[in-house]
Amino acid sequence: MDPAQLADASRLRTRATVLHADADSFFAAVEQRDKPSLRGRPVLVGGTGPRGVVSTASYEARRAGARSAMSMSRARRLSPAAAVLFPRFEAYSAYSRLIMATLGTLSELVEPLSIDEAFVDLEAGPFADDPAGAATDVRARIRELTGLAVSIGIGRTKLVAKLASDAGKPDGLLVVAPADEDDFLLPLPVRAVPGIGPATAAALERLDVRTVADLRRQPLDILTMTVGESSGVNLFRLARGIDPRPVAPSGERKSVGAERTFAQDIFGTDLIAAAVDRVTDEALRRLTAHGGGARTVVAKVRFADFTTLTRSVTLAQPTAEPAELRAAAHQAARAAGISDSVRLLGVSFHNLSAHAQLTLPWDDEADPIVLDDPAADGPVAFGLLTEENARPGLDIEHDTLGRGWVVHVRGREATVRFESVDTPPARSQVLDLDADPLRLVPPLHPEM
Repeated sequence: MDPAQLADASRLRTRATVLHADADSFFAAVEQRDKPSLRGRPVLVGGTGPRGVVSTASYEARRAGARSAMSMSRARRLSPAAAVLFPRFEAYSAYSRLIMATLGTLSELVEPLSIDEAFVDLEAGPFADDPAGAATDVRARIRELTGLAVSIGIGRTKLVAKLASDAGKPDGLLVVAPADEDDFLLPLPVRAVPGIGPATAAALERLDVRTVADLRRQPLDILTMTVGESSGVNLFRLARGIDPRPVAPSGERKSVGAERTFAQDIFGTDLIAAAVDRVTDEALRRLTAHGGGARTVVAKVRFADFTTLTRSVTLAQPTAEPAELRAAAHQAARAAGISDSVRLLGVSFHNLSAHAQLTLPWDDEADPIVLDDPAADGPVAFGLLTEENARPGLDIEHDTLGRGWVVHVRGREATVRFESVDTPPARSQVLDLDADPLRLVPPLHPEM
């Protein structure tokens, strides 16, 4: 190793005190928690239209072959008994806040990675001498508060902690001591290493690299020639367990954005440009809700053959000006190549800054949920349930029958289940919306 790599290795901890927590099958687990009739059944959460994409598959659906990022139509063929539900991001955000607050009892250094996973630095709290005991207690507390299972991995680096939580799924706890790192890491497939996607894995396979042990045997110059200078150096270090990244204390979001999968592929410069505007407007609403501005704009384009390209534009300084960010989004989308039929468009803002200020007013109706959402068509409009605003899984309320959720609506007939987290499973009922009007309502939030 060169001097820089030796220096990084020398900074590694001598004990396993980096914790990675990941809620198991989070969106689907929340749905099963809130809907007793779905417990133990396959559940698919995501876009419910003909071009929808799976956001999360429950473990029951995964056993049938369904998985995240799969087209919903294929997932339904693999798991025909699955309940297909529209995402309820307000509910997921409420559960997430409760999980993150509970993890915060372990240490003041908690770094959320997404809505359902986070790193915790146990050295910054009172539990560094007993990480397994602390993890056992916090898993039990999260289950008590939310009813959800959280898998936890603990190691001396972020890399090992993340891989350990993955290995412990579902509903597991795995502590990898520094002395046991090689026994744990070397047999793993290279695809298990965060950051190694299909293209990198294919390039490594041409070198007969299929496991971390194979990766470790590769000289640095071969890796850099194969996957590029930066990626090669990174893989060389990760194969040796060298990951000195600290747990960030702020937990601030690194990006905000929006995506849309189209019911039919769109084609033509004008149509695609209009779609970029719509997706950018949604991303801008989320940036406004987040506060501040952004310096980098990323466009993601998925074509009809499922090929996906991302391109970015970095500005001279952070801005919250809609016109500047929209122009950068169009520039990035053009760089991705939008001459072919497009299935999905995404726009996200990165290098966020709290100091960039808007100079133009915005509506107060910004979507308060700051999430990248590949499935939703926009925020839910609460009010009287109709065929137009109905989505399977959304919360409803009846004046006398109480709370429940939408199964489906056809014309003026609504099939619903009146059940909630604390009730027994309910059978489906069919109601005439003229005689029994129903209201779409926000989800109930779990209590701390």
